[in-house]
Amino acid sequence: MKNWRDRIAIDPRVCHGKPCIKGTRIWVSLIIDNLAAGVSEADVLAAYPSLTAEDIRAALGYAAEMTRERFVDIPLTATT
Repeated sequence: MKNWRDRIAIDPRVCHGKPCIKGTRIWVSLIIDNLAAGVSEADVLAAYPSLTAEDIRAALGYAAEMTRERFVDIPLTATT
């Protein structure tokens, strides 16, 4: 997605300021959690009819951007 900012909103008056798809109360994290759990894009769209495929790509773009901004400690594993 070229500009996820066109589809993601953060408003302290909506869902306590959690990033949502604009015009909805659907959290970006809800979309990412579903995809990470193996739910297909088609099933996410069916469960949330107000979403579009572009909204899902925007959520993924937002998530990708967040991984660039924050580091999470992940234990190193020994390689053999």
